[in-house]
Amino acid sequence: MVNYPVLVLNQSYEPLNICRARRAITLIFYGKAEMVEDGTGYVHTTAAVFPLPSVIRLHHMVRRPRTEPKLTRFEVFNRDQFTCQYCGRQTRQLTLDHVVPRHLGGEHTWENLASACVTCNHRKAGRTPDQARMKLHRAPARPRYKIMFNMPYQYLQTHHQWHKYLPQ
Repeated sequence: MVNYPVLVLNQSYEPLNICRARRAITLIFYGKAEMVEDGTGYVHTTAAVFPLPSVIRLHHMVRRPRTEPKLTRFEVFNRDQFTCQYCGRQTRQLTLDHVVPRHLGGEHTWENLASACVTCNHRKAGRTPDQARMKLHRAPARPRYKIMFNMPYQYLQTHHQWHKYLPQ
């Protein structure tokens, strides 16, 4: 139970990282954090019984620099919510599409990249959306900044009480 994952929130309820229950109980015991969400179970010591935390919040503010997300395939797919920007189909089988093809002077930037399913990317080929008579559902844009650490996928499936503290 001491290796149970615990979500750590900043003083402003912004997610910082994931620690183990042992560390979370230590932070609570020394008055550096408070338990926000109760986990399932208790940790027994020789002198006391501690409820197992699921989410804790630090009492002091931890300042983090806001980082710009890197221009990678995964970040473009993530920005577009794993949805084809031409047909609207949600799938994991996506390709990167240059809205204005590179051979026509298009650049490899956030504003020129969109997620496309294989079928739509082949249909558009080396043309612009106007030439191919295809319309983008949403114009590509640079995402603001990454406000969250990379949340491992397995935690989102098993810890439903964390969802209200995580940005969508």
